[in-house]
Amino acid sequence: MGPVELLHMSVFSQSFSPCGRFLATGNNYGQVALFSLAAALSPEATGSSHKPVLTFTAHEGPVFCLLSTDSHLVSAGNGEISSWSWSELIKKHVKPAWTKRPNYRSSLEIPEINSMVLNSRDNSLIVGAGDNNIHVLDLEHGVFKSVLQGHTDYVHCVSVREREAEILSGGEDGAVRIWDSRTAQAVHCLEVYKYESCARPQVGKWISCLATDSDWMLCGGGPSLSLWHLRSLSPTSVFPLRGCQRQAAFHQDMILAIGEGPFVSHCLLGGDIKAEIPCTPKSLNTLQLNANSTEHRVLTVGGSSPHVDVFTNLSYRAFSLSF
Repeated sequence: MGPVELLHMSVFSQSFSPCGRFLATGNNYGQVALFSLAAALSPEATGSSHKPVLTFTAHEGPVFCLLSTDSHLVSAGNGEISSWSWSELIKKHVKPAWTKRPNYRSSLEIPEINSMVLNSRDNSLIVGAGDNNIHVLDLEHGVFKSVLQGHTDYVHCVSVREREAEILSGGEDGAVRIWDSRTAQAVHCLEVYKYESCARPQVGKWISCLATDSDWMLCGGGPSLSLWHLRSLSPTSVFPLRGCQRQAAFHQDMILAIGEGPFVSHCLLGGDIKAEIPCTPKSLNTLQLNANSTEHRVLTVGGSSPHVDVFTNLSYRAFSLSF
């Protein structure tokens, strides 16, 4: 990778290994890099400890999303999804266990796959795609079992409420749709940009981030990031953050949010911004908390840079991993 490619690199996706000792990151060149958190966090860490232990090309286009099952890393790019055995990757053996394409309307269509989430309730993979649909892959049998249709533009983000058997999706059309995962039917449609407290018509109406926690939902993008109560289907807090938020997560009694800006925002549930923690990239795309290992419990953040910032304490950046 030359200096020009590094200059224009963006990190779009991340996922921790099931053991929590490794971090996989995906970039705009179709590459996935594996980093050893055990080596990077060691007291004896050197500069080479912050470099990948393995880099491989997973897709022809950008790797927009990564996630991990109990045994596999799942990656998605333009139109396709691939699965890689974590145990094989750690041995530096690169070969996909499988590659699948959702059932698109046309064989000429290569829509982006923008978001994926696991639904452990029925061992399925929920896939939000650029063909305006949500595709559901049965991981046990390896077949796409249903398509959720209703969005009129790109689907940017998906989430699940397993206790309620619901799937949530946000799209370019400005809607958050709530689906019954058992019937594949939409049960609610929230047009967030029509709520005066959330609307930012000068920015846009698309929904680019979505997260759920029991009866609560975070969503934002063109509209301001907002916290919604899903039983009353109404916003309870709106966060005065600048720019478009690309990812948000519930963490303890706080909300962590990233987007157009070189910082991680710490927000209180009532709507106040508690802190903005500086990061290396000028704009951020992906935020991950490692809950798979108490020994390697870190927050990692990536964006418009070949560097992935690592936080051992949420209050400051400890160091950066680099492609």
